Amino acid sequence: MRIKVEYETVYEYQSSPRAVMQVLRLTPRAHEGQRVVAWRVQADGEARLHKGEDALGNITYTFSLFKPAPRLVISVHGEVSTTDTAGVIRGSLEPFPPAVFLRETALTTPDAAIRTFAHDAVAGASGGALGRLHALMAGVNTAVSFDTGVTDTATTAADTLKLGHGVCQDISHLFVASARVLGLPARYVSGHLVRSDGDVDQTAAHAWAEAFVPDLGWVGFDGANGVCPTDAYLRVAVGLDYLGAAPVRGSRIGGGGEKMSVKVRAIDASHRHVQSQSQSQN
Repeated sequence: MRIKVEYETVYEYQSSPRAVMQVLRLTPRAHEGQRVVAWRVQADGEARLHKGEDALGNITYTFSLFKPAPRLVISVHGEVSTTDTAGVIRGSLEPFPPAVFLRETALTTPDAAIRTFAHDAVAGASGGALGRLHALMAGVNTAVSFDTGVTDTATTAADTLKLGHGVCQDISHLFVASARVLGLPARYVSGHLVRSDGDVDQTAAHAWAEAFVPDLGWVGFDGANGVCPTDAYLRVAVGLDYLGAAPVRGSRIGGGGEKMSVKVRAIDASHRHVQSQSQSQN
C-alpha cells in the first residue's frame, strides 16, 4: 500500500507565551515493512527545526520558539510504501536489547487486577509466546471498549482496565503492561492507520503495541482492533509508553488559555500512484 499522510497540530493561545519548546516524533524510519517515499515536517513562525534521534532510535525534530504568535501550527506531509509482514518487524533500528522493554512506567505499572487479567487471558493458550500474545490481544480487545471522551493522556493501564473503556492509547498501555507481567518485553507504538471503513479524516494518530517473541523478533498487536498490523499501518515511533512516542511533546513559558487541536488524514494513495504511472506511459 502507498499511504499518504497529512497531519496538523494547532496551538492557539488567549495570551501568547514567552517561549515554546517542542520535541516532535512525527517522522517514520524505514524497515522491511515500509519505505519512506517523501516526508516533510514544518513549523510556522520563526521556528527552526533541528533533526536528531532519541535514545530508542526514533527520528526527532526539536525547536524552541521565542515570542511566538497566538497561533502555532506544526504540519506533516508525506508518503510511505508499505507491505504486509503479518505484524513482524524486521530491519528496524534497535539500540537496546529487548529486556529494556520489561521496564515499568507510571502509565504501565500493573496492579493486582492487571496481573490477574494477564494470566487469565492466556490461560490455556497454545503456540508458545506468540500464541499467548494473540490470546492477550483478544483479551484486551474484549475487556476494553473503544470510547472517546472517557480518558486522557494521564490515564494509566490500571485505570483503563477498571473503566473498561478507552482509546487506542489506553488499550495499548493495557496490552504492554499485561505482556510485561507475563515476562514478555513490550512497547508502545505511535503511527497511522488507513481505516477500512474509508474514514480518512481523524482527530488523532493511531497507537498499538509490539512485543518481542523469541526466534521471531518484534511483532505488532493492535488491541483496539484485535489484529496484527497489516500494510494499512504506518509505524512512526516507539516508547516504553505514550510519553516516549508522543507525536508532539513539549512545554511553554508563560501565556495562557492554550487550546490544541489535531487533524489527521491517512489515505491509500496506491490507486492514484498506479493511475499516474499509467498516464506517464501513454
